[in-house]
Amino acid sequence: MRELGSSQPTAVELEILRILWELGPSVVRDIHTRLNEAKGTNYSTTVKMLSVMLTKGLVKRDESATPHVYRAAITRDRAAKKFLNELIEKVYDGSAMSLVLQALAGSKASKAEIEEARKLLDELDGKS
Repeated sequence: MRELGSSQPTAVELEILRILWELGPSVVRDIHTRLNEAKGTNYSTTVKMLSVMLTKGLVKRDESATPHVYRAAITRDRAAKKFLNELIEKVYDGSAMSLVLQALAGSKASKAEIEEARKLLDELDGKS
């Protein structure tokens, strides 16, 4: 369940943002087609979700076009950073390293991923 007052998009809102990041500016029909494939959503729900997202500032709407064209109001990279920062603050008491250690311990990292992590740690430590 989403925390009241959280600035994070709901699961369906995030799915719509993913669609917009992939397709770029789109009309409701195109967004709905993709959302329906993924979630089995009806058209009126898609329209309502876009209306809510517009109010929340998650999407923008070009009303000069007919039909209206929606676009994401935030980039994928910016959304990811925002999610990560909130996760680090709420779950890991502000410790990014705790998140990294948990992620590495929780899954099998490839040799390339481990080497990339080592390289980043060396850069942060000033050895490169």
